[in-house]
Amino acid sequence: MSAPRFLNSSYSELRTALDTGAVSSVELTREALARAGGSKLKELNAYISLCDAEALRAAEAADQRLKAGDRGALLGMPIAVKDLILTQGHRTTAASKMLSNFVPPYDATVTARLKKSGATIIGKANLDEFAMGSSNETSFFGPSRNPWDATRVPGGSSGGSAVAVATRSVTLSLGTDTGGSIRQPCALTGITGIKPTYGRVSRYGVVAFASSLDQVGPMCADALSCAAVLSAISGFDVHDATSSREALPDFVSEARGFRSSGQLKGLRIGLPKEYFGEGLSSEVERVVRDSLKTLESEGARLVEIDLPHTRFALPVYYLICTSEASSNLARYDGIHYGHRSEAKGTLEELYSSSRAEGFGEEVKRRILLGTYALSSGYYEAYYRKASQVRALIRRDFERAFEKCDVIAGPTSPTTAFKIGEKTSDPLSMYLADVYTLSANLAGIPGLSMNAGFDVAGLPVGLQMMAPWWQESRLLGAAHAYQELRPESLKLSPVAESFSAGGAA
Repeated sequence: MSAPRFLNSSYSELRTALDTGAVSSVELTREALARAGGSKLKELNAYISLCDAEALRAAEAADQRLKAGDRGALLGMPIAVKDLILTQGHRTTAASKMLSNFVPPYDATVTARLKKSGATIIGKANLDEFAMGSSNETSFFGPSRNPWDATRVPGGSSGGSAVAVATRSVTLSLGTDTGGSIRQPCALTGITGIKPTYGRVSRYGVVAFASSLDQVGPMCADALSCAAVLSAISGFDVHDATSSREALPDFVSEARGFRSSGQLKGLRIGLPKEYFGEGLSSEVERVVRDSLKTLESEGARLVEIDLPHTRFALPVYYLICTSEASSNLARYDGIHYGHRSEAKGTLEELYSSSRAEGFGEEVKRRILLGTYALSSGYYEAYYRKASQVRALIRRDFERAFEKCDVIAGPTSPTTAFKIGEKTSDPLSMYLADVYTLSANLAGIPGLSMNAGFDVAGLPVGLQMMAPWWQESRLLGAAHAYQELRPESLKLSPVAESFSAGGAA
């Protein structure tokens, strides 16, 4: 059996193939690089750069470990990393002109942990500039495209990471999620992704957008893949003061055993009425409700709940995230960090021209909003008030989880929209994350998986959220659903073309 077939496999099949020697890590990595660097992926613009030499060296080392009997969960597996995450000696751009030539002198903690696990990092995935966007259209390197329909967006900001997996150039990738940037692109491209509890995964070495909201997480072919990656990257980090010492479960074994141990039966699934109202596509609602019936048929119970402050999540999020972005991005001045303008003049003019040239329009918009919200005379009315309402949103979840074990609903109000459809209307673009923002504000874990397809054949995302530190519950429920509905793991047309022997 050839490597192209394995790249279209499930996590369990791929793990078995590597462990039994049916395919080597070098073979798998070469095929992943061939797909990633081929014409189809270039058309979809999934990657900003590839790590060919580094990946093959890592694959050779992984094969030696496999021959010696090592059986790590990620050993020998190709993975893509969002180009917001530092990779020592390899360019990290944040999809911005500001950092277009930046080569980090050290690895992010998650990068170092992936390398230690024996995973082979094949490339840096495209994203919205500085992770600011919901469509992957703000990238300095151009938009990524959806492999289900190349005229549509893959979601954002982790759009390139989603496309890398949906095309099966890799089966594993890392994204970051500040307000839905893992979950929304997973929904729009038909894959699985999880935003862990805030503090579960170190943010050290991740280019900062909004520090109280950002979290790294896996975006993968299936729930077991996510569990394996989450196990590898989680845990306390002395370099990150916000990382937690919370005990780490065995995410893979707990996900595998969720249904067989009877945990699905009697699982209380809360349905917020606020997530099924105005603005939700009727097709998305139909598919999501149908997916919930599948879980209900296995003994889960659907419970109606209220999250009354949901209507404030969008303005609260955009006040907090832009304020934190304004502070975090102040360091990029052309002197200490980032692009330096060739313009002549005073130091103040150098700062101004460097930032004007280095940042894109969406980044500038958010810096301006955040600076205004933090300015003298407005801080109390905007940022402070938003922080107070954020506490109310968290309290909503605390009360909801007294009545249910997980909360479920649509990930996105629509399926993938056309490229350019929302670029002239920022508010319409911001509404694409309306169901995902609250999890970041509360710090709870959230997962998105493919629930099925609309009448046009586009993927529809089902989101589930759980109490703090209960990622295993989400991964277990998702794995159970994927066992019950294997058609939800249907390959995108681009991935199918590789399986059929199509050229990269």
